[in-house]
Amino acid sequence: MIGGMLIRSGKHGQEFHTRERVSVTELLNDPAVPAVSLARCRVQPGVTTELHRLDVAEWYVLEQGEGLMEVGGGEPFAVGPGDVVAIPAGTSQRITNTGDRDLVLQCVCLPRFTEEAYTPLE
Repeated sequence: MIGGMLIRSGKHGQEFHTRERVSVTELLNDPAVPAVSLARCRVQPGVTTELHRLDVAEWYVLEQGEGLMEVGGGEPFAVGPGDVVAIPAGTSQRITNTGDRDLVLQCVCLPRFTEEAYTPLE
């Protein structure tokens, strides 16, 4: 490649389930690119993710399904395909799938997500 670099995460393309009650497929999460990570997340119908905060900023880009988003202890608000939710670093958050099919979203973290950045709040 000219002017670029190929990066493959060890978990690239493999969905795994997290304590947060989310199925995650990491698309980009590599120390070679510390500024950002990208994951596809799937929340099953009726599931509310674990209340938590991250030490990194996070953006949810909703692809499929519908849900209720809670950010910073505020009133829950409805989200669906095409919505983008910005979550500042250190802010509590969770999402509930209110639909009858999987809620699918892309999660962009700035800088990249690491396990150490996750703090459970339940």
